[in-house]
Amino acid sequence: MARSVFRFLSRQPESVEIANEDYLLRLPRYADYRQWYQLRSASRSFLEPWEPSWRTDEMTEGAFRSRVIRNEQEFASGQAVPLFLFRKPDETLLGGLTIGHIRRGAAQNCMIGYWMGQKYAGQGHMHAALQLTIPYIFSTLELHRIEAACIPENTRSIRLLEKAGFEREGYLRQYLKINGQWRDHLMFSLLSADAVPSRNMPL
Repeated sequence: MARSVFRFLSRQPESVEIANEDYLLRLPRYADYRQWYQLRSASRSFLEPWEPSWRTDEMTEGAFRSRVIRNEQEFASGQAVPLFLFRKPDETLLGGLTIGHIRRGAAQNCMIGYWMGQKYAGQGHMHAALQLTIPYIFSTLELHRIEAACIPENTRSIRLLEKAGFEREGYLRQYLKINGQWRDHLMFSLLSADAVPSRNMPL
C-alpha cells in the first residue's frame, strides 16, 4: 500500500514520500547528483528524442543544484510535485516522474511527465510508479483530472498511459519543442471518476 508522509500548511505538504515495499518516490536532493549524473549520461541517446534540448551545462553539479532549488520552490508553492523514482531497499535511482502544472480553482487538474533510465526501461518500473502516484494525485492532492501528452511515435509511452487507464482525447499540433523541434503530441487524460486498476505490463 502506498504511504504519504507530509505535514499540511495551507493544504500544501512540507515534504512528500510515496512508497511501497518495492519503490520509493520522493523529492530530489543534492545528494542524488552522482546517481542522477551517471544514469542520465548513460541514457542520453535514449532520452534526447523525447525531451527538450539539453543545455550545454545540463549535466553539471551547479545546474543540478539549481534544479533542486527550483523543484523545492515549485513544490512549496503548490505548482508541481517533482519526484525521483528509486528501487527499494537500496535506493537505486531508476528515473523520474513530475506532477506539474497543478491548477486549482475550477480546473483542479495537473500534467504528468516522466523519464526512465535506459537500462531500466521495459521492466515495469514506470507502470508501478504510476500505480503509486495516481492515488496520491486524486486522494492527497485532491485533483480531479490528470493530463499527459506524448509524441505519436513514442509507442512505449502510449502503451504505458493506456495500461494505466488514460484515454486519448486529441491531437495537439506543434505542442512542445522537443529536441530542438516543435512536435505534435497526443493528449491523454485520466479522471478521478474513471480511474481503474491497470493490467500488469513491463513499461
